[in-house]
Amino acid sequence: MDSQNTNTQKACFAAGCFWGVEAAFRRIPGVVDAVVGYTGGATEKPTYRQVCSHTTGHAEAVEVSFDPARVSYAGLLQAFWQMHDPTTVNRQGPDVGSQYRSAIFYYSPEQKSAAEASRQAQASNFDRPIVTEITPAAVFWPAEEYHQRYLEKNRGAVCAH
Repeated sequence: MDSQNTNTQKACFAAGCFWGVEAAFRRIPGVVDAVVGYTGGATEKPTYRQVCSHTTGHAEAVEVSFDPARVSYAGLLQAFWQMHDPTTVNRQGPDVGSQYRSAIFYYSPEQKSAAEASRQAQASNFDRPIVTEITPAAVFWPAEEYHQRYLEKNRGAVCAH
């Protein structure tokens, strides 16, 4: 991340397998960094194995650092809705479990309002109700290093793990 950019803001999204979500956000101009990790659960410093055990309550998530002069939070929300199916509870494609839930973790009242308005605006774009949680951001625990930029490091890998 560009530590010299003091105007960088954070956003956090869960949309299934975090490898694909991270890669999708990294392609957006104005995204300074994207880190995969775990949030929304009770265990401190959870490991991938613990999260997959369905006992921690965490979601696989991506913490996005972005330059709001180059991409708006609304733009990130738009990308979020397009990169996954927000109508499936605790699953994305072949990945099943509460860690794959659809969620927006907000850092400010403005992000909360924007997320809620965006969810409402998106409702007519889907055949089923949107089940995406909109929740205050909790502690974000970065995932193990081998998960970071996984699809970049492992060309040809797919997101069914």
